[in-house]
Amino acid sequence: MFDPSGPVLGIDPGLSRCGYGVVRPGGGELCALAYGVLSTPPSASLPDRLAALEAALSDLVAQACPSAMAVERVLFQANVRTAISVGQASGIALAVASRAGVPVEHYSPNEVKLAVTGFGAADKAQVQVMVQRLLGLADTPAPDAADALALALCHGSSARTRSAAASERPGRGLDAAIAAALAKEGAK
Repeated sequence: MFDPSGPVLGIDPGLSRCGYGVVRPGGGELCALAYGVLSTPPSASLPDRLAALEAALSDLVAQACPSAMAVERVLFQANVRTAISVGQASGIALAVASRAGVPVEHYSPNEVKLAVTGFGAADKAQVQVMVQRLLGLADTPAPDAADALALALCHGSSARTRSAAASERPGRGLDAAIAAALAKEGAK
């Protein structure tokens, strides 16, 4: 189960550049614990690159001890080669999380942009600036790191929303409305 007070590791998967960001709520304010980009050399063989990424992600998970991992969902990619490498990197991240017992959630780029900027079609620069502001960072993070931090922020926000909805009194909220509609339909 996700601990909303524990750190969330955001992963913007990529084989050449894999962004990561660890965010933890702290005293009501969000705090970036770590962020950056893991890279593998294009000159290395694919198995060596995947192994290097797996080792780096495993070390990151061991150090960060995240309560959850948020990974960007690949919805569409014009370049097939890029889509395959992103899928491979995503698979490595999922395997690392599974071995460590870390629950994983996927978010589309539009969901992340909407959660962080309030606009689902925001550009990368807008995401970078909002991540910097939300986390009180001195400098604007690199695009891949900013995307990973945005994923972690999105998950933290989404989890808090789900937690608040679950704690509502019975008979209130969306679940109660659905139950009432089903009961009404069954009575006909």
